[in-house]
Amino acid sequence: MNQEQQGAGFHYQALTPDLILDAIESLEIYPETGLLPLNSYENRVYQFRCDNGVRYVVKFYRPERWSNEQIQEEHDFSQALFDEEVPVATPVIIGGRSLHEYQGFRFALFPSIGGRSFEVDNLEQLEATGRFIGRIHQFSRQGSFQHRDLVNPQVLGDESLLWLKESGHVPSSLVLPYFTIVEQVLDKSKEIWSQQNPKQIRLHGDLHPGNILWTPDGPGFVDLDDARTGPAIQDLWMMIIGDKPQKLLQLEILLEAYEEFCEFDSKELKLIEPLRAMRMLHYNAWLSRRWEDPAFPMNFPWYGEEKYWEQQILSFKEQLAVLDEPALSLIPGY
Repeated sequence: MNQEQQGAGFHYQALTPDLILDAIESLEIYPETGLLPLNSYENRVYQFRCDNGVRYVVKFYRPERWSNEQIQEEHDFSQALFDEEVPVATPVIIGGRSLHEYQGFRFALFPSIGGRSFEVDNLEQLEATGRFIGRIHQFSRQGSFQHRDLVNPQVLGDESLLWLKESGHVPSSLVLPYFTIVEQVLDKSKEIWSQQNPKQIRLHGDLHPGNILWTPDGPGFVDLDDARTGPAIQDLWMMIIGDKPQKLLQLEILLEAYEEFCEFDSKELKLIEPLRAMRMLHYNAWLSRRWEDPAFPMNFPWYGEEKYWEQQILSFKEQLAVLDEPALSLIPGY
C-alpha cells in the first residue's frame, strides 16, 4: 500500500480536546491557554502557551500514513538543517525523543515560530528565501533519505491516476473526458521528465509560500511532513507565479541567490510544468483518499459537484497546452 493510501479511511473523532491535553501533559508540559487550531487537514496541529510562557505547536500525525521510521527521518533531517543554522521548525526533544505516542496517536512538539505571511512578490524576501533554499540543498546533497517517498511521475502521477479511477469520485458523465485529458497530460509530463533524468536530492518537498513565515530575522521554514527525494526544482517552482515577465524576474532572483550556496542545473527548469501538472492530479487524488474523514466533505463540499470536475477538465486542457510551450529559461534559446 502506498503511503498516500495509508490512513485514507481514518478520521480524528477520537482525538478529543481532553486527549490532546492529556497527551501534552504526559510530557510534563502544561498548557496555560486554550488550543488554537492551525490550518492543517492532513494532520491535526494546535498552538498553545504553556505555564512557563513558552509558545508551542503540537502536531498529531495522521495514523497509518507514515511509519515511525519515516517520521523520525523527517525529524532528524529538520534537526540537521537547524544545526546548520537554517531557520527551520524542528521538534523539541523531550526525554531523548522527538516523536511521542499517547493512546494510539503519535505526536511531536515544535517551538512556535512567530512571523507574518511570506510575500512572493516582495523581491527582497524572495532573494533571502532563495539563499536559504540553496543552503538547504547544499546540505541535503550530502546524504540521502532511506524511508521517505519520491517526487516523480510514478508516485505523484500514476498512483494518483489509479486511485481516482478506482474511487468512483469522478462523476460518471465526466469519466471519459476527465481521464482522457489527464492521461494525455501525464504522458506528456513523463516524456519531458524522462528526457531530463534529474538528479535526486533530499527536499522540503512541499515548499509553497504558506510553509514559509517571514520573521524579523528573515524566512522561517515549517512543515517538513512531505519531505521527499526528488529534483531541486521541486523546492523552487511554487514560488514562481504570475505572468511570464513576473515569473522570469522571480526566477532570476531566486536562482541568483540560490547559487550563492548551491549549483543549480538549468535543465530542471523544464520540469516546472510537469511538476505543476502532477500536483494538480495529486491534489484531486488526495481529496479522494481523505474523503472518509468528515473534515474533508465539510471543508471541500464542491469536490462532489460536477462543476468542479468540469473545471478540472478545462484546467488540464490548459496545462496540456502549456506543456507544449517552451520552458521558462533565463538564457534565450536554451
